[in-house]
Amino acid sequence: MKSKAKEPAQKLHRNDTIYSRIFDVFNVIFLIAVAFLTISPFLYVIACSFATEQEILTRAFFLIPHTFQIESYKYIFSSATLPRAFLNTLFITITGTLLAMFLTVTLAYSLSKKRLAGRSLILSLISFTLVFSGGMIPTFLVIKGLHMIDTFAALIIPGALSTWNLIVVKNFFEGLPMELEEAAKIDGASDLTILGRIALPLSKPVLATFSLFYAVGYWNSYTSALLYINDMKKWTLQIMLRQIIMLANGVIDGSEFDELATRPPAESIQMAVIVFGTLPILLVYPLLQKHFTKGVIVGAVKG
Repeated sequence: MKSKAKEPAQKLHRNDTIYSRIFDVFNVIFLIAVAFLTISPFLYVIACSFATEQEILTRAFFLIPHTFQIESYKYIFSSATLPRAFLNTLFITITGTLLAMFLTVTLAYSLSKKRLAGRSLILSLISFTLVFSGGMIPTFLVIKGLHMIDTFAALIIPGALSTWNLIVVKNFFEGLPMELEEAAKIDGASDLTILGRIALPLSKPVLATFSLFYAVGYWNSYTSALLYINDMKKWTLQIMLRQIIMLANGVIDGSEFDELATRPPAESIQMAVIVFGTLPILLVYPLLQKHFTKGVIVGAVKG
């Protein structure tokens, strides 16, 4: 009797295993298809940057060009202005990210302590900026009044603190065990010591995630440089790439990129510009990938 009772249970278990494997196979195939659809546009852009004009115009979609050429990349690197713009953007990104993380971490840690005098008022004033902002013209007048026109400070300071990032990091600090802080205070540790030796080592996912957010924001910043920078030697990469595309399309005239005898097709130049502007910051993601999801979720679900 027992053996007969076990047979239906074993059969049901085998069926569950078969269905589970079928679902896993279907799930893997589906995720691979979604991943391919997601990455295929960027692969197409890379392929077009190495393709000829005729191939770009005749083939609707391709991932491997029939004729391989690098004239577009030679064209955009034909002047020293692009490397200089790259270094300008790199400096702004690194400096801005370090400053933004310093302000975000120190302010968030302070606001996470309920004993801070005026904490509620400060949080209210900070939260107010989530709904209201001065706007483009008042911001420009402030930058001009502070004599920051044509300086890198105009591209770094205004974006040095994100209210949303600050609130998420504050929520994360509030979720840290109070016992750790109390034990450190018993040993005579100051607030700065607790922040540096206890809070920050436990905050690596959050620090990595929001460092990436700030870095991407500074790297892709376009409007600020367009408004505040007039000196060509201080142009950022995004402004420089815009000039290259306009020059390739014949919208503007210039001599910065006339060192090549022939001009590659405008479509190929545009694709090469996209690749050059996207690839450097894209290479940072794999280094921070293991912290990315954890950092966002942990800080967002607390308090």
